[in-house]
Amino acid sequence: MNETVRRLTDQLLDSYARVGGINHLDGKNLPSKRVIADLASDLLRLLFPGFFDEAVLHSSEVRDKTAVLLDSVRRRLEAEILKSLEYTAPTAAGQPATSARAREITHEFLASLSNVRDLLATDVEAAYRGDPAALSPDEVIVAYPCVEAIAIQRLAHLLYRREVPLIPRIMTEWAHSRTGMDFHPGARIGSHFFVDHGTGTVIGETAEIGSHVRMYQGVGLVARSLSGGQALRGKKRHPTLEDHVTVYAGATIIGGDTVVGAGSTIGASVFLTHSVPPHSLVLSGEAEVKVLAKSDRGYTPDYQI
Repeated sequence: MNETVRRLTDQLLDSYARVGGINHLDGKNLPSKRVIADLASDLLRLLFPGFFDEAVLHSSEVRDKTAVLLDSVRRRLEAEILKSLEYTAPTAAGQPATSARAREITHEFLASLSNVRDLLATDVEAAYRGDPAALSPDEVIVAYPCVEAIAIQRLAHLLYRREVPLIPRIMTEWAHSRTGMDFHPGARIGSHFFVDHGTGTVIGETAEIGSHVRMYQGVGLVARSLSGGQALRGKKRHPTLEDHVTVYAGATIIGGDTVVGAGSTIGASVFLTHSVPPHSLVLSGEAEVKVLAKSDRGYTPDYQI
């Protein structure tokens, strides 16, 4: 080891000693973000056979290849769930029971994949039927970020409901980094869900979304205030959207008591802080828009033709 590396190492070790709270040394093993990312990719392959594979998947081989992939996912997921449960276990003496619980959760999760596929089929249908730019359902699956984001959220939600720590949020943040859409695993989302464009969409932990809900980019379903910090844990903080609600781009809907009634439309850039009855049309205040010739305001172009 050369002197420069030795000196830099000493500086970091000194930081480790001085700055607590962001070290994880001599503790219980944490789930691997890399493994969870690989699992998320493989789960997409199981949910959408043939769409996320590099080679053509023939029907004659689908049983064998599915079985091999499913068994690989089972083994890796069980190991990561075990790490997560051990991370929150009070003592190491509970490891045998924790192992059994990890195996049970993994089995329940994988047994639910067919139900998740039923929901995702409605999401793909909603995207295709609702977007005239979509050439085919195939394009929706392979190219639309909402499909990937909602697929991972629906999977993570299964683990969230079983009180698996860490992994659900790692999964949805993986999807967030890929799609720009931040769907918390705790959110309850009904069938036929579609977010067009999607970038910047945020759905908070306790949000509830009915069926046939359509949203656009930059929509936020967020808490009214987080000043209470950890005291707010477990409380309803995010809004509820009932069935057949449409929310246009840039709208923000806040508060756990806020309910948007069925069949309502929330206009672009609306900042909504209270409930609205079914079949409401909510628009922001009229803004004055002026159209002037550039010369009217003394504009001088900084280029010459």
